[in-house]
Amino acid sequence: MSQATDTDVREDGRIESVSGPVVTAIDLDARMNDVVYVGNEGLMGEVIEIEGNITTIQVYEETSNVSPGEPVESTGSPLSVDLGPGMLDAIYDGVQRPLDVLEQKMNSAFLDRGVDAPGIDLEKTWEFTPEVEVGDEVEPNDIVGTVPETPSIDHKVMVPPDYEGGEVTAIEAGDYTVEDTVVELDNGEEITMHQEWPVREARPANEKQTPTTPLVSGQRILDGLFPIAKGGTAAIPGPFGSGKTVTQHQLAKWADADIVVYVGCGERGNEMTEVIEDFPELEDPTTGNALMDRTCLIANTSNMPVAARESCVYTGITIAEYFRDMGYDVALMADSTSRWAEAMREISSRLEEMPGEEGYPAYLAARLAEFYERAGYFSNVNGTEGSVSVIGAVSPPGGDFSEPVTQNTLRIVKTFWALDADLAERRHFPAINWDESYSLYRDQLDPWFVENVDSDWPETRQWAVDVLDEEGELQEIVQLVGKDALPEDQQLTLEVARYLREAYLQQNALHDVDTFCEPAKTYGILDAIQTFNDEAFDALDAGVPVEEITDVEAAPRLNRIGVQEDWEEYIEDLKDELASQLRELY
Repeated sequence: MSQATDTDVREDGRIESVSGPVVTAIDLDARMNDVVYVGNEGLMGEVIEIEGNITTIQVYEETSNVSPGEPVESTGSPLSVDLGPGMLDAIYDGVQRPLDVLEQKMNSAFLDRGVDAPGIDLEKTWEFTPEVEVGDEVEPNDIVGTVPETPSIDHKVMVPPDYEGGEVTAIEAGDYTVEDTVVELDNGEEITMHQEWPVREARPANEKQTPTTPLVSGQRILDGLFPIAKGGTAAIPGPFGSGKTVTQHQLAKWADADIVVYVGCGERGNEMTEVIEDFPELEDPTTGNALMDRTCLIANTSNMPVAARESCVYTGITIAEYFRDMGYDVALMADSTSRWAEAMREISSRLEEMPGEEGYPAYLAARLAEFYERAGYFSNVNGTEGSVSVIGAVSPPGGDFSEPVTQNTLRIVKTFWALDADLAERRHFPAINWDESYSLYRDQLDPWFVENVDSDWPETRQWAVDVLDEEGELQEIVQLVGKDALPEDQQLTLEVARYLREAYLQQNALHDVDTFCEPAKTYGILDAIQTFNDEAFDALDAGVPVEEITDVEAAPRLNRIGVQEDWEEYIEDLKDELASQLRELY
């Protein structure tokens, strides 16, 4: 987080009252959203309300022992993030303070109040390679050079969006710190590798386009039935223990985004510890390098100050937009937006604002829309194209999807992955309910799957959806009269649906092979099950009893496709076996 220098800070106010993270000050010369330092310890805060001579501040740290009469210092600038080389492979808190740097400063995992550090290392040197020459004209957001930030990602150094631009008068390759001038323009502007940008303001882009490429996740139920586009939005609501965080982790590990920004917003510390410990050891399936080489973590756990939780999603989306401007596809995981909404509710109540439904502020829907609206597939100002995909977990109390955060999120996002506690209890993972989930991106993504996977992708998927729908209707009858009372064709449909659930919809996140399933394999499994379906119904039509059909030796092999490394050969052999064994019956 950008720090104010001594010349920026003005001691021009004093505390009048303290109510948890909300502090009121008088005689403070500040504007809305300005960063201020509160009390003798200089706790970071943000102006959220101004009424006459009284300024209301939300403080991003614990305010115990802060007393009326202590000074308040204004920086005169809004809450901003430090942007530049060094953000990848970093772990920040909700206001972009690097946790590893703070730990070294304090020589302890427990941080004192008022401790601060810049979001990126201001002293480390980076190898800068120019992309423009002396005499070239550059405009805001134009790329002027590159820096090998990690083995996986080249950092593009850009003209800041709030610069005028002009003709390059000096540029030279070499090793520089982020604050050294790397480009000089004829109008006197000096470009460094370091930018600052207000977190609550979207970075400029030319045009938001209709996304037509899927964000391939490697999870069969998502890619196969409920895909999300690059630049799309998705919500994962579910009760406690249904697998929201594991699903987010799987997406962060395997989604084919160039950059992953993972925001742990108010979740338990042990869950973020798992991310912090696992990700450095994981291998990026695309490059073979460490997964952290393309990942930025923002950890604002449940024991951290509540006010910083409200800002952490804005910190994350601003970092994501910065990499989008470079032409990268970015996936942002917000886990969970319910904790973010609860932070807004707490601050709103301390401000004595009129509460809305279930005590949430009346502007809850507007804030959620404002956040998700910053996702999209964009034509950037500098001529590149990039995307920000936002996947937000929602934690409805008691799994009640009718509560305000879930309902307002559903009005905004176009992909809905509904987690089901009953499926989780039956050890069916990922526990995504295929009857309640949906994706509004399917039609616009089908041409990509047809071209890159198989021409029968839409029809095969629709067949699977129809079988699962029919199973849902038949299960109600089975519970009343039993499976044996059904006609043989319906009994066979239930058997096919069982293989869909067990071989296709279930996936083992802890298995080295099954944890990731490429789209071609996802289609191959479905094609194998459909082959069993077609051959089985041919046998049934020929008069073969359903018990003999379901007892063929090859059928159980369908459940083992997911763990096969040489799956293409395995599927072809299995399809031949199924056809020959079922045809032998008649």
